Amino acid sequence: MTTTMAASCSLVCCGEETDSDKAVIVRFSNGSVKHAEKLDFAMYKSADENHPRKKTRRILVAETDGLSYVGDNFGAASMKCNSLCKYYVGVLNKQTMQMELHSAQLFNMQPLIPGETETSTPQDTTLSFRDKVDSLIEAFGTNKQKRALSSRRLNQVGSDTLHKAVSKAANSVIDEKGLEVLQQEVAETESQGDLTLHLPPYNANADKPENVYQFDDLLTPVEFGALEQAGSKMATLSPEELQKMSDAGGCLTVLSHLQNLPSVGEAREKTARCAFYLSLLLRLARQKNMNGKFGQEEGCPRIVQRKLFKTFTVETFNNGRVQNMVSSSMRAKLAAHCLALLLHMGHMTANLTLLHRDLGITEARMIEVAKSMGLTLSKFKGKGEEAALEDDHRHASLILPLVKYEQFMERRKRRKMR
Repeated sequence: MTTTMAASCSLVCCGEETDSDKAVIVRFSNGSVKHAEKLDFAMYKSADENHPRKKTRRILVAETDGLSYVGDNFGAASMKCNSLCKYYVGVLNKQTMQMELHSAQLFNMQPLIPGETETSTPQDTTLSFRDKVDSLIEAFGTNKQKRALSSRRLNQVGSDTLHKAVSKAANSVIDEKGLEVLQQEVAETESQGDLTLHLPPYNANADKPENVYQFDDLLTPVEFGALEQAGSKMATLSPEELQKMSDAGGCLTVLSHLQNLPSVGEAREKTARCAFYLSLLLRLARQKNMNGKFGQEEGCPRIVQRKLFKTFTVETFNNGRVQNMVSSSMRAKLAAHCLALLLHMGHMTANLTLLHRDLGITEARMIEVAKSMGLTLSKFKGKGEEAALEDDHRHASLILPLVKYEQFMERRKRRKMR
C-alpha cells in the first residue's frame, strides 16, 4: 500500500495592481449557468479617465445564443460589497506550484430582456412615504391593518369637510361685517382679556361701592385674624419711628395711612393690619425672585406667606431648583390688589401717584390698571408745602356705576428712511 503525498505550494503576492488588472468574479441573479464555456464576455470601461469616480466604472456583458446578461460596478444595481470589502482570488500555477493572489471585484449579472428598459416603468416619486405604506397595506396588509387604514381615511375626510365648513362660515362672516370691524372687535376682546387677568374678584352688579371688590376676597377672615400681632406692632409705632422709616425710603402709601391712623377702636386695628399686608405687597412688587424667608423678619404669618407665593408668583426652574419669580404680569396683579386694598382703607379713594411710585411702575401703567377696574380718575393738588412743589396727585375713586373706558387704539407712524 502506497501513500500519495500532496504536492506543496507557495503563495505569491502580485503586488500593487491597477483596476484593469483585477480579476472578475460574476454571479448570475437568475441561477447558475450550466455551460459557462459558451458565454462570450466583454468588458467596457468609462472613457473619462480623468474623473476620479468615473474612471473606475466598468460594465460587464455576457452573451449567449438565447439571452444576454449585463452587470456593472456603479449605479443602484451594483453590489455594495465592492466598496466595503476587498476580495482576492488565487490562481495556481501547476508548473511552479505557486499560488498567485490577485485583487478581484464582483459583478451581479442580470438578464437583459429585449424591449424592456429601466425607464419603462418609472416609479412615482410624487407619493409620500405614508402613501407608499398605505398602498402596501392595501395589497398585503392584514384585515386589522386594512380596517385601521379605512378608519383613518374616513376621519381625514371628516376633518377636511369640517375645515371647509369652517372656512366657508368665516368667509361669510367677513363678508357681512368686514375685515376692519372684525379686527377691531378682536383687538378689543384681547385687550379686555389681558386687563381682566390681573383684577381681583369683583361684582359688577353690586349695589354698594364696598361690595364691588369685597374685602374678604382680598384678605380672608382667617388671614386677617393671623395679622393681629403684626398689625399691633404697626399701630404702636411712634412718630419718631415713622419719620425714621420715611427718611430710609419707606413706602409713602403705607406711611400716609400710619400717620393718619384712627385713634381707637376696630377701625384703627383694621387699618394697621391692612398697612402691614400692603407693605408686603409693595415690597414683593419690587423683587424678581422670592425665597422661603420672605417676610419672616417682619413677622409675616405663614398662612399669609403661602398666599403671597400662590397668588403673586410663578414657579420657574433654575439649576435644578424651583424658584418663585415675580413676572411683569404678576406686578400688574399686585398693583390691582394694592389699589383695591387702598380703596377699603381710604373710604373708596386711593392716591395713584404715591402707589405707582411705591410699586416702581410708570404712572401710565398705574392709570391703565385703574381704568381696567372701572374707577373714576381725578387730580388733587396738595396744600402748603405740597402745593409749593407743584405736584398734582392723581386719585382714583370707586363710584357706582363703574366707568367703562373706551380702548384707545393708536398706531405709531413709521419714520421714513433718508
